[in-house]
Amino acid sequence: MTHPEISEGYLSGYAELITEVSATGRRLSRDELESRRALGERAAEDGHGLRRLVIGHLSATRAVWAALPAAAGSPGARGPRATVDSVLAATEQAVDAFAEGYERARRLAVRQEEAAHREFIDDLLHGRSDPGRLSERAERFGLRLAHAHAVAVAAGREAYDDAHPVTRRLATAFQGRFGERHTLLTTKDGRLICVAPGDQDDVLRYFSQRAHQVTDGGQVAVGRPHPGPGGVVHSYEEALSALDLAGKMGLDTPVLRAADLLVFPVLTRDRQAMADLVRSTLGPLRQARGGAEPLLATLTAFFDSGCVAAEAARRLSLSVRAFTYRLARIHDLTGADPSDPLHRYTLQTAVIGARLLDWPAKEL
Repeated sequence: MTHPEISEGYLSGYAELITEVSATGRRLSRDELESRRALGERAAEDGHGLRRLVIGHLSATRAVWAALPAAAGSPGARGPRATVDSVLAATEQAVDAFAEGYERARRLAVRQEEAAHREFIDDLLHGRSDPGRLSERAERFGLRLAHAHAVAVAAGREAYDDAHPVTRRLATAFQGRFGERHTLLTTKDGRLICVAPGDQDDVLRYFSQRAHQVTDGGQVAVGRPHPGPGGVVHSYEEALSALDLAGKMGLDTPVLRAADLLVFPVLTRDRQAMADLVRSTLGPLRQARGGAEPLLATLTAFFDSGCVAAEAARRLSLSVRAFTYRLARIHDLTGADPSDPLHRYTLQTAVIGARLLDWPAKEL
């Protein structure tokens, strides 16, 4: 008898086939093998496990074998050994064809699932789908977009995709730690992505720490929580902007939070005004021997070290005397004194603008 969980439909014609083979000893035809493959495909599409299906075939073979007349001693009958070989060979052919069809359908289903997943990720992170439809699809992937979500993005030394060992290692650690928490771990444009409910900061902290580790020191940026499907896009763009800002400003902090960097978008919201400030405040530095870059680096080190000349000089491998000479030269050229609080604010804002606008490498 077949296994009770396996429908007779997936074994259609199998018993008759084995019975005939036991009598004739022939091998299965191409059409018969293709029919087995088709049944295997249908079983996979219906969600049955291959192990139970194979057991069902073997059970059917045993039932057919038990019903066969004894071959030994019958005049003109084929010998018992020949019958055994024929039945086993036919069983092997049939099960192999069935499994081939099953695996073919599973591979197709996996490819379709991967395509659907990738399409969903693209729509989710770029907001290219109807919000209602996107929310419905999100439920399938464990997200409830009616709530606020935040997005963390990790960039490493290499590009990552969903099949990368680093991605799988992170996903395993993530699953072991949180299980089902209505979060999404994926990749996009070579970066690791985590989408989590906005009130689950522990998830984002853990992702940031682990992603920094598995990417061998890669940088992670976390956007602010925002509600609805559009909120995921907003948070994702904030995280990307934070990574871009880190590159321009030379920020080497392992984990960047968009909420801590809001001053920079404010400063660059009026790009023309910032460009005017950079040109008018720092433009005279071009007159220095060696151009503006050395003196701009001097100001950057000065402000990054908390306006402590000795520390700034150490960062630039200069003597304090040489460093203070550079500050005096900046004062002479620009008319702004880095030691004066009001001038210092103007200079520091202009230095930030220069780094954001990539001046003086690019003309403003």
